[in-house]
Parts: sequence; C-alpha cells; structure tokens
Amino acid sequence: MRTLIKNGTVLSTTGAVTADVLVDGETIAAVTAPGVLAEQNVVADTEFDAAGKYVMPGGIDAHTHMEMPFGGTFSADTFETGTRAAAWGGTTTIIDFAVQPKGNSLLSTLDAWHEKADGDCAVDYGFHMIVSDVNDATLKEMESCVAAGVSSFKMFMAYPGVFYSTDGEILRAMTKAADIGGTIAMHAENGIAIDELVAQALAEGRSEPYQHGVTRPPELEGEATSRAITLAKVTGSPLYIVHLSAAQALSAVAEARDEGQNVFAETCPQYLYLSIEDLGKPDFEGAKYVASPPLREKHHQPDLWRGLRTNDLSVVSTDHCPFCFKDQKELGRGDFTKIPNGMPGVEHRIDLLHQGVVAGEISLARWVEACSTTPARMFGLYPRKGVIAPGADADLVIYDPAAEQTISAETHHMNVDYSAYEGMTITGRCETVLSRGSVVVDRGTYHGRAGHGRFLERDLCQYLN
Repeated sequence: MRTLIKNGTVLSTTGAVTADVLVDGETIAAVTAPGVLAEQNVVADTEFDAAGKYVMPGGIDAHTHMEMPFGGTFSADTFETGTRAAAWGGTTTIIDFAVQPKGNSLLSTLDAWHEKADGDCAVDYGFHMIVSDVNDATLKEMESCVAAGVSSFKMFMAYPGVFYSTDGEILRAMTKAADIGGTIAMHAENGIAIDELVAQALAEGRSEPYQHGVTRPPELEGEATSRAITLAKVTGSPLYIVHLSAAQALSAVAEARDEGQNVFAETCPQYLYLSIEDLGKPDFEGAKYVASPPLREKHHQPDLWRGLRTNDLSVVSTDHCPFCFKDQKELGRGDFTKIPNGMPGVEHRIDLLHQGVVAGEISLARWVEACSTTPARMFGLYPRKGVIAPGADADLVIYDPAAEQTISAETHHMNVDYSAYEGMTITGRCETVLSRGSVVVDRGTYHGRAGHGRFLERDLCQYLN
C-alpha cells in the first residue's frame, strides 16, 4: 500500500518546508518538492491533501505508566486503552516502565511487562526498567536488559520502603550503567526528608491534598538532582532526570550541562500549565492533581519554558499515570499520603506543547524536537523514529494548527474519569495519524487496532560524549 501526503508543511528540527511525503508499506519512501511525484507518475492507493497543515513525525512519549501498581491499585489505562489514547493525540511510540518489585529479578519483570503489552498496543512501544532492588544479580541482569533492547534504568531517590535506593546503591548501578552504556533515569526528590515533613504534617492534622505539595518542596528536588548529578560525575554514568518540575533542579541540570557532563532532563505539560493552586481546590478536587514531584508555584513555569528554549530541558514527556477520581484518588480522603500519585496526559502532550508555539515560547523546530526527535535520539530509536526521511518508519501526523478544541473528560479517550485540563481551550489538533504507514486516526474517526503496535528493541543513547 502506498500513501501520499501532499502539499503539507513538513516539520523537522531544522525548520519547515512545503513537501510531499510518499509512504510505501510501513516506511517513508520519498520526501520531495510538491508535484515531483506526480510528474514521475507515482501512483498512491491513498492520498491526503495537507495544504495549510503541518506534517510532523509521530510523537514519542518517553515516560508512561500503563497498568502500573501503586498503593494497592493500578493505573487506569491498560496498554490497549493507553496506546489508543496516545494515537488520538499524535503519539505513535511510548516507552513504558517495567517495575521491578523487591526480591524479583529484572528479567522476570521484563517478561511480565511483555505479557501485559504484547498484542494489546495500538502503537509501537518500548520499555525502561525500574531498578528497585540493587544487588549482584540485578547488576548482572542489567547487561541482559541492554541486550534485549532495554537500555535505560530508572531509580528513585524518593519513596523509602518502596522504590527508594540509597546513594551507595545508586553509585553501584551507575557504575554498571557506565560500563555497559546504559542510561540511568532518576526520580530526584529527597525521600528521607520528605517522609519527615509528611509525618509532621499528619501529626499536626494537615491531611488535605494541598499538603502533598507542601511536604515535597522544590528545594528537596533541587538537592536530590544535584546529588544525582554528583554521583553520575563520579561514576561517568549518563543521567536523565525525569519529570523535572522546579527551577532549583533545572539550575543544577543547566550547570552540569554547561560543564559538558552527560546530563539530560525532561519536563511534563502539567508543570508548564498547572500549579500548586490546583492541589488546593475544594471538596477534595485537589486530589486529581496529586503527582510526584508535585505541581509547583506558578513562578517556576517561565524557567521551565526557558529551559526548553535553551535545551537544558531536552524532552517533554507526560509521566502518564492515570487514577480515576472515584474509587482511586478517593482512597486518600482524610490522608493525602494514600492518594495514588499520578495524572493523565498521554493524549494531550503534543497539543499542549503546541500552545507554547502559539504563545511564542518555543519554535516549531523545538516543538518537534521535544515531542519526537530528541526522545528518539535519547533512547536509541533514531533514525527509525523521530524524523521524516526515506527509510524511517512512516509514523506521521497531519496537524491542523488552526483548529480549536476544548479539553474535557467527556471527549478524551483515556480510561480515566477526569481531565487535569478540563475546559481549557487550545489551538491545534491532530487531524490524521499514521503508525508505520497504517492510518490509526483520521478526522475524528479511529481506525487503529490492538496488536498493531510492536515492541521496539532500543539502542544506546545517541547523545553521549
């Protein structure tokens, strides 16, 4: 099957050009000046006229949690529902986290996540490995994970008793990562200090959702980020800071990058648009916005946008980890520590970041970089993913930059009963989405299917010095 997308404004990290894109089977066959393919009598089975629209590489969300266990429940999106929602929003690849329970091996964990995802995904997918039990066997298995196409390993400086690793354990894992070429992805918050602040709040009767933000102050994210950077410098390990939310953490990342250290960071749309004020909404509504790190005061947002412009923040991911307000978030009524941590977002990442283009915060090129090209390079998928070029997978989005839409739980496709952006009117919409040449969404109709998505064996990070 051949598909021709003609007359569109094709976007890349170097700018925009009017071009035609020819898809043959699952890959891109040609990118030419408008009309050249017609002059060559190239015939396509399907044509899309993208005049007045952007044509961009499919989005890569490098941070999702489908069917993730947390606090006695599971995130509400399955791999089927979550990847379907991703496709609606122009994301054609996700990288999810396989969660190693303490006492289990990495490879048995990887097998369990393959079993969850295999045959259920509407778009392509890969895995990161969460390392929560550092020992000799785990360190040896990191080599096997890299060989199996899982080249990044997430660790936690937060959640003592659950995922938390000591500095010594982090040092051991970083040393191994440096040896095998893997990347350590770090949840950087000082969990020991946070637990003490939480205990103080509960002892004083402060139990509402707003206290989740108060007890996880930005200074403790900044401190942990600095500590992680120091450990990475000692070991020579690459470091990727996940879901960075605070100016203090960004400052530490920027300083390390200025010194030439292999330190990278992502932020998420919720930190660009929402704030700690949302945690304070009455009638327990603030529970909808409980995630870690927490939403910050609004004055952090200009710093994050600047970080995106300067590439101190390299990627925008979602940390998509949805829990329904009813029956799940409500588990924390009377005790904010029992509110499942996480927010939905996989469907709206590309649209929300496009608002940064509309507002003049970032360029079209940075939009494409942060949503697609940089995560492809960061996590060993480029040039198969993240670029519109001959030979690349035909993951393509026809984007209408003039369309208006209002975000609402009534119209989104994520398996969760609320939207963190309810009522927000935005400009731009994914009109047509192709995954490896197959149309999965077209002008308000879903054409995808569970099982279309394939597991991606990833190479090493392509940014390493």
